[in-house]
Amino acid sequence: MTVDEIHLWLAFTGDIAEDTLRAHRELLSEEELAQEARFRFEKDRRRYRITRLLVRTTLSRYASIDPCAWRFEANPYGRPEIANAEAKDITFNVSHTHGLVVLGVTRHRALGVDVENFHAREASIDIAQHFFAPQEVEALEAVPAGEQRYRFFEYWTFKETYIKARGMGLSLPLDKFHFHFPHDRGVAITIEPELADDAARWQFWQFRPRPEYLVAICAERNGAQSPAVIVRTMQSEEPLAAEFLRVSHEW
Repeated sequence: MTVDEIHLWLAFTGDIAEDTLRAHRELLSEEELAQEARFRFEKDRRRYRITRLLVRTTLSRYASIDPCAWRFEANPYGRPEIANAEAKDITFNVSHTHGLVVLGVTRHRALGVDVENFHAREASIDIAQHFFAPQEVEALEAVPAGEQRYRFFEYWTFKETYIKARGMGLSLPLDKFHFHFPHDRGVAITIEPELADDAARWQFWQFRPRPEYLVAICAERNGAQSPAVIVRTMQSEEPLAAEFLRVSHEW
């Protein structure tokens, strides 16, 4: 992977055999095994196990580190980061929803990813009014009722990616930045001055790997050209043909 690439790895949890999970369980740390055991329901334990195996086995594609030897530390806001000194140039971010785990990997740039199964989750104007910026609420209310659910998740996934890329979690007020869609395939962000950030610093993408899923990406611009986004699944190295539904303007 070059500095001009972002790799996205997808793990559709229903496609992963239990034999595979059992065979690789020894890759998890004692802390991860303890965290897995804390989940009440088997579906949550399974999702957590898949997530940790996806992270450990995938990161070893980018550095000569055994999957069980990866170490992680939390930044001041609780975001997990790589602690191995020889792999500090690698940035990763994880998101999961019902049936799908997404891992983003890149080098020398901040990165945030988010995925939602919008068939399995509810959305409402009330939630938007509570969390979104006024400009987003107004635009959402103007959308025909039958399209509001999908538009809600377009906003939601983009907002999640930005706060994850900033690495500050919900300490970043969700109503102090907003997204708008200048045309059918466009997206742009406006950031209030109190957040001390430049909108031109970021690029965004959005696509649907399967009809029920919406994936969004936020990446820091750090070069002379737009990075290539390459999508693969946990089970295959063959890149998927991802159609990007929204992309922010190029460099």
